[in-house]
Amino acid sequence: MTTSTPAPSFTDPVPAHRLELAAAALTDHGFTVEILDDAAAARARVNELIPEGASVLTAASETLRLSGIDDDINAGGRYRSIKASTLAMDRASQMDEIRRLRASPDVVVGSVAAVTETGSLVAASGSGSQLPSYSGGAARAIWIVGAQKVVPDLSTALRRVEDHCLPLESARAKAVYGWPSAVNRLLVLNAEPFPGRSTVLLLREATGF
Repeated sequence: MTTSTPAPSFTDPVPAHRLELAAAALTDHGFTVEILDDAAAARARVNELIPEGASVLTAASETLRLSGIDDDINAGGRYRSIKASTLAMDRASQMDEIRRLRASPDVVVGSVAAVTETGSLVAASGSGSQLPSYSGGAARAIWIVGAQKVVPDLSTALRRVEDHCLPLESARAKAVYGWPSAVNRLLVLNAEPFPGRSTVLLLREATGF
């Protein structure tokens, strides 16, 4: 008689010991990691981490939207919002400038699709617009990650992207833009070579996709 390994839950927050395991592995790989209780704590911490007047790009993220971080940055007046600036620019004549602004802000704030217990971050994107700043274009990066996104390894992270995140993001994209999403770009961050550049705020609660 054989028993099958149960499929991982991609919606339930992992227990504390797994969150701490992921945090330790990320720290070993050069990321700055803080474990916080919830999205409200992350919202307050993001405000502390970003200096007033910095140029900030917010990646499209349900975590940022639901927590209020997106509004704080793009409508609060404390920072120079790349999103607000580029939305006001002409796509036909200023696309090169839009691309450059998105690629190299002072700070990028977003989330990822998965964090592995082996110390990697996995980000998926339809357009790829946030990935240059994620990978190194931004001077600083801050990712807010719910505890349901912690997975054992990279193969499970990729399964989470395809089986869990993509259907939810496609439904959101259809409602907002009229067409589905796709995993056209995939970024795996295995380490941060520049000390202090990348901060991961791991939450004890589930939030976002």
